[in-house]
Amino acid sequence: MKMTPSVDASARTIWDYMQLNQRPVKCDAIFVLGSIDERVPEYAAQLFLDGYGDWLIISGGSAHADDMLSTGWSDTEAEHFSKIAQNMGVPVDKIILENKATNTGENITFTYRLLLERGLSLRSILLIQKPYMERRAYATFEKQWPESETEFYISSPPISYDEYFNELQPKDKIITIMVGDLQRIEAYPALGFQTYQHIPTAVSRAFDQLVALGYDQHLMKN
Repeated sequence: MKMTPSVDASARTIWDYMQLNQRPVKCDAIFVLGSIDERVPEYAAQLFLDGYGDWLIISGGSAHADDMLSTGWSDTEAEHFSKIAQNMGVPVDKIILENKATNTGENITFTYRLLLERGLSLRSILLIQKPYMERRAYATFEKQWPESETEFYISSPPISYDEYFNELQPKDKIITIMVGDLQRIEAYPALGFQTYQHIPTAVSRAFDQLVALGYDQHLMKN
């Protein structure tokens, strides 16, 4: 698809909406959601080393199998992220690894099961996700995490819209994902998957414009 100023303007509107702009706070654990973006575990590991969490939880199987073919990874997302964290100095005995999850719901279910097995109860969790997936991840954890008294915060690598895209994160693909995720943010509360998130008119308008321009491959199927 041809990138035009109107596409960039609409995509930037959704990108900005997807971020909650919370400052990192000290929590019981830092919870990293898997992907193929290595900037996410690097950021999370640095936060751990800076004292923002007592545990580093990393969850992710092979949810992005097609993408992983282009990376050459032989490990799951969680295992690859764990190696990055360890190479940065995070002690292996402070890493809780969950390497089966293929979506955010499974990130929650499978990791919570591991925590129960270890006898760990977390009062606060600092979620780490890609910038354009902050809002959806936060809304999902807020709704589906089994312990309602757990406090959640979320952060992402401090990368701007203009700086984010690269060979593994091409702009057209990421815009398509954002469009689909925005649709899910609107639809999923009624299905019990996420908490309600207000969507401003300008964001809805940006969604409509991008769908009309062909960024519709990640939309939910009826």
